[in-house]
Amino acid sequence: MTDTAPLFESSIKSLPMIHRGKVRDIYAIDDQHMLIVTTDRLSAFDVVMPTPIPGKGAVLTAVSAFWFRQLRPIIDNQMSSMTLEQALPDPAERAEVEGRAIVVRRLKALPIEAIVRGYLVGSGWKDYQATGKVCGIPLPAGMAQAGKLDQPLFTPSSKAAVGEHDENIDFEQVAALIGRDLAEQVRDVSIRLYSAARDHAAARGIIIADTKFEFGTDENGKLVLIDEVLTPDSSRFWPADQYRTGTNPPSFDKQFVRDYLETLDWNKQPPGPTIPADIVASTAAKYREAQARLTGSRL
Repeated sequence: MTDTAPLFESSIKSLPMIHRGKVRDIYAIDDQHMLIVTTDRLSAFDVVMPTPIPGKGAVLTAVSAFWFRQLRPIIDNQMSSMTLEQALPDPAERAEVEGRAIVVRRLKALPIEAIVRGYLVGSGWKDYQATGKVCGIPLPAGMAQAGKLDQPLFTPSSKAAVGEHDENIDFEQVAALIGRDLAEQVRDVSIRLYSAARDHAAARGIIIADTKFEFGTDENGKLVLIDEVLTPDSSRFWPADQYRTGTNPPSFDKQFVRDYLETLDWNKQPPGPTIPADIVASTAAKYREAQARLTGSRL
């Protein structure tokens, strides 16, 4: 991450905005391409915090680009051959988003989030405590928090609008939403992607506890990997040397902010509370460390 001022919202005048999401601002380039700008906004419990994390967007962009390249043998992705210079010819406009903007193909996004869990933690742990299952999938009795699952689980969720909460759904609900053939493709490729990334990360001292993938389809109906991939925003990264069961391990991701927010008297509804400077600095450092370990480079 750099010492430049954080970017909370982008303001590209030469392109029409399509959507401002929790973290990303999306602009139309032409009928075939979009520009995705990853800001320094942070979303926790599906609420956008008022305090940005400096340089976070650049880290997420670099980490996603790394994984898109790394995982291309498994599935095609949204990356386009159009350059940022072609999309934003004005140097001043380009400078605002350099390093945090990518040109992608326009695809039809699927209305689900494809979550894969390798460990029992977070909402999966809460689900298991209440029902003995995760997203309708029965698990053995007596499992501990943060326990490793025998096999990675596909535990999808619905996509929520900004300010609303995603909801866990089971495989049959996914099949009803997008069709059984496509649902099976999404499930199978999600587990393959997670497994490949898990092995890469393990060799670098990181446990990927769980992660979220998003997919779209092209004009021929072919499945394509989109959005962000295996970033500290979309994944739980644990340092392998500090992992133990029975507790939520420390992490290289925004779980650090979630843990802080859990100490507050806040109802997890907008507006989000201001994040103190020390939490911001520690979170930024965790994002940098995740990038360095996973990709072998720092910004």
